[in-house]
Amino acid sequence: MENDAATLYCPNESCQAPNPLTHKFCERCRTPLPKRFLWAVVEGQSVARAGELLADRYLVISKALLLDTKPGLSPQTPDGEHLQAIRPYLRLFPHRLHVPQVYGVLPMTGGTSNKEILLLEKPPLSVLDSTDPLEVQVACELTTAWRNATSIRQLNFLWQIAQLWQPLSSEGVASSLLNPELVRTEGSLVRLLELRHDNQTSPGLPQLGEFWQQLQPEAKGAIAEFLSEICRCLMTKEIHSGEQLVAIIDRGLAELGQTQTPVIKIATKSDTGPCRQRNEDACYPPGGSVISKPPEPIALAIVCDGIGGHEGGNVASNLAIETIQQQLHDLTQSPSDQINPAVLLAHLDTAAAAANDIISERNDDENRQGRQRMGTTLVMALPIAHQIYIAHVGDSRAYWITRFGCYQVTLDDDVASREVRLGYATYRDAVQQGASGSLVQALGMSASNSLHPTSQRFILDEDCVFLLCSDGLSDFDRVEQYWETEILPILTENIDIATVTDNLVKIANEQNGHDNVTIALVHCQVQVKYSEPEPTLKPALADLSTLPAAADSSIRTAQIASAVNQNQKTQVIQTSKSSKGIKVPLQLIVLSLVILGGGLLGYLWQLGRLPIPKIWKSRPVASPTNTPIISNSQGSSGSSNVSAKEVIQTNSEIEFMTTTTPRSRSILAPRDSVLQILKTQKIEKDTWTYLRVCSIIEEASSSNSQSTSSTAKKLLSPGDEVRILSSKLKSLNVPKAKPEMVSQCQQPSKDASIPSVEKFAPESKPKSVPKQ
Repeated sequence: MENDAATLYCPNESCQAPNPLTHKFCERCRTPLPKRFLWAVVEGQSVARAGELLADRYLVISKALLLDTKPGLSPQTPDGEHLQAIRPYLRLFPHRLHVPQVYGVLPMTGGTSNKEILLLEKPPLSVLDSTDPLEVQVACELTTAWRNATSIRQLNFLWQIAQLWQPLSSEGVASSLLNPELVRTEGSLVRLLELRHDNQTSPGLPQLGEFWQQLQPEAKGAIAEFLSEICRCLMTKEIHSGEQLVAIIDRGLAELGQTQTPVIKIATKSDTGPCRQRNEDACYPPGGSVISKPPEPIALAIVCDGIGGHEGGNVASNLAIETIQQQLHDLTQSPSDQINPAVLLAHLDTAAAAANDIISERNDDENRQGRQRMGTTLVMALPIAHQIYIAHVGDSRAYWITRFGCYQVTLDDDVASREVRLGYATYRDAVQQGASGSLVQALGMSASNSLHPTSQRFILDEDCVFLLCSDGLSDFDRVEQYWETEILPILTENIDIATVTDNLVKIANEQNGHDNVTIALVHCQVQVKYSEPEPTLKPALADLSTLPAAADSSIRTAQIASAVNQNQKTQVIQTSKSSKGIKVPLQLIVLSLVILGGGLLGYLWQLGRLPIPKIWKSRPVASPTNTPIISNSQGSSGSSNVSAKEVIQTNSEIEFMTTTTPRSRSILAPRDSVLQILKTQKIEKDTWTYLRVCSIIEEASSSNSQSTSSTAKKLLSPGDEVRILSSKLKSLNVPKAKPEMVSQCQQPSKDASIPSVEKFAPESKPKSVPKQ
C-alpha cells in the first residue's frame, strides 16, 4: 500500500520533523523512526477505510491494522472503567511473547454516542515487501502454518499452546486459544491476535482436544499417531491439567530432538564505556571469546551487570559467574536425553540462589549496609539439544532474533513491570512514573528466600540468535532499533558473530554511552543436518502413569528448597522403556501423588525449608537491607484502624492479592474465613494490610468454588499470605473473629514477621525508561 500524503513524525521531542514513511532515520536529526503497527479490537467490521488517518495520527493499513504516525506522543490510555476489561492483558504481561499488550485507546466519535477502541501493540505481522514499509499483513493462522511445518515445529506449536493454557484459564480468556482466527504464527512462534473473554462456562481440556483434532489430518507422519492419542486423552479427560499435557508433549519433542545435531556458537564482549572509570560488568565466556559446540562439550553464556559502583559491583558480577559455573558443571556433563526439563529449570533457579547467597554473605562479612551492599543482575543461556534455557534476575535482558522478528524474552525486575503484572497500569503508563526503572530484585541484596529468579525454555526448530546484554545496550530501545541491520545478517548473510558483537558495543557507546556494556551472542544453527524423521512416535509416550497430577510449580518449589538446603545436584532421568498403552488406574495414581506431595511439602514447611514469600515495596527510592523490616504490634503508620496480630473472620466473599509469587494475582477468601493481620504498610499514597490465612471453612469453600468457576478465580488455602487496601478492608466492616476462632492462629508459620524486600535504585545505575 502506498500513501504519499502520510508522514512519520520524529519521536525526538526537540525535533518532531515529518518524514516519508520509507525513511528509517529522521532527515533532520538522524533519530531512528520506529514504525509502530497496532491492532484495533473491533468486532467484525473494519475500523475505517485503508488510507484514512484517525485522530490525526493513526493511519489505517487494512481492516483493523493501524500505524502510529506520531510515535513520540503518548497514546490516550484507558480510564478506570476500562481498566477492569483490560486486566487480563496486564496480568498476562509475563507472557507478552505470545499475548499482545495494550498500547492505548482510540476515541471514536460518530452519531449520538462516543466510544473508545482498544489498541494493541506489536500484533503478529508478516512483511510482504521489505522495500515498502506498509506492505504488511497479519501473520497467517495456525491452521495454515501447520500444513507446511516440520514434525518438530508442529509439536512446538502444540507445546506453546499447552504452556499458555493454565495462565489464560486463570484470567478467564482460555477460549482465545480455541479460535482459529486469533491463533497466529510468526515462524515457530505462536502469538495471539487479541484476547476474548470466556463465556459463563469456561472451556476445558476436552475442548482443546477437539480443536487439536482438526489439525490431525495434516499432521506429519512422525507425530500423527502420537497426536491422535493426545486428542483422545484430552477429550476423555484422562489428561487432567495443562502441566500433564506439557510433560506429554515434552516426551515427543525429546525423541524428535534426537534427530537434530544443532551447532552453537557463542561470542562475548565487554566494554567499560566512555563515561565510566571501572567496568562492573562480567560475562562468560570471558569478553572477546568465540566458542563453538561442537567441538566444545559445553555451551553456556552469562552476562552480569554489577551494582555498587566503587563499592564492589565488579566483585559481585564476577562472584556470580564463578558460582553459577560451578553449580552447572555437573549438569552440563550429563547426556542431554537424560535431563528432565522441569528439574533443570529448578536447578537454574538453585544456581542463581547459590550465587545470591555467596554475594550476600560477602556483604555481611564486610559489614556492608544500604547502598554500600554490592549486587548484580543476571541473564544466562544454556542450549541443550533441541532447546535453550534462559534464567534471569534484574534488568539485564535476553532477546530472541529470528528471520521473523526480534522478541524480548525476559521481563525486567523493575517497578514498571511489577505495576503492570499487578494490573495497576499499562506499561506505557507505568514507565512514565517516578523511579519506574528502579530494580525490585538483584543477586546479593538479601537472602535467597526472598529471591525469585525467572527461568524458562524455548524449543529450537529454526536457526536463530539469542542476544544477552546489560542495559548499557538495551536502554532507549537500541536493540529494537538496530537488530534488523546488525543482528539479522548473522542469519541471512552468514556474518561473523564476533564482528556483530564489536558493532553492537560501538552502537551502545555512541548512542547511549552512559554505562558499561556487555554482550553475549548465542547463534543456534539447528537446520544444518535436519531431515524429517522416519520412525513415528509411539502412543506409549503419552503414558500418564509417571506424570505429575499436581501443578509443576509446587513440585518445582520443593525441588528448589531441597537443592538449596541440601546442596542437591540436578537429577537426571534414568533411561527406561516406556510403559505400553495408556490404560492406567489414574485415580489411584493421582491420589497417591497428592498424598505424597502434600506430606513432603508439609514436612519441608515444618522444617522451615520452603522459601518465605516476598512482599514488594514501591516507594520511589529505597536502600537495600539485609535485615527484614518487621512491623510492630501496632502496625506501621498509615490511615488504617487495623492492628497487627488481630484475628478477623470474613462475613462475605472478599478478593485479595496474593504475595507468595512475584506475579501477584487476584484470589478469593470465602465467607467465614479466618485471617490474622500481620502488618500494615504505606506504599506511596496507599496503605496496605497484609494477612495470613488461618483457616477456610470447608462448607463455604466448596459452595463458593461453584460460583467462582466462571471467573477462574482461585480460592485461598490455609497458610496463604495476601494483601488488601486498608481502606477497602475498613469499608467492608470485617468483624473480629470469635474467641474459638482465634486459637486457629496460635500456631505461627516459620516466620510470622514476613520479611519485606526493599527495591533499590543504585546510584551507579541510571534509571532505564524506554524512549517514546
